[in-house]
Amino acid sequence: MAKKILIIDDDIDLVEVLRLTLEKNGYEVIDAQNGTRGYLLVEREKPDLVILDVMMATWDEGFEVVQKVRSNQAIAHIPIIMLTAVSQQMGINYAKDDDVLPVDEFLEKPIIPSTLLEIIKKYVK
Repeated sequence: MAKKILIIDDDIDLVEVLRLTLEKNGYEVIDAQNGTRGYLLVEREKPDLVILDVMMATWDEGFEVVQKVRSNQAIAHIPIIMLTAVSQQMGINYAKDDDVLPVDEFLEKPIIPSTLLEIIKKYVK
């Protein structure tokens, strides 16, 4: 059975590029264009991994999704890769920090697809 990856990002073009890359490498891909729908899909679908943007409807919507996921015991274990341009666009530097930003990886856009695939493999076996 293919491992399921949920992409939560409002950039449809990026979602489709990631979908093509991931599906070509044997993953099942589902997506949401906002944090509300994305969180509902995490709860319902329980994907093997989430790729999450920060800036969608609001500049910090992705952070809100992370907090909701991590506070729900049934889904808190799901790996989250934050893939965003928030540092470039807002001038705020973030890094993976379990106390402040409870994600498994924090990556800046743009990212080379092969690099993203290698990172995904660390979490989806």
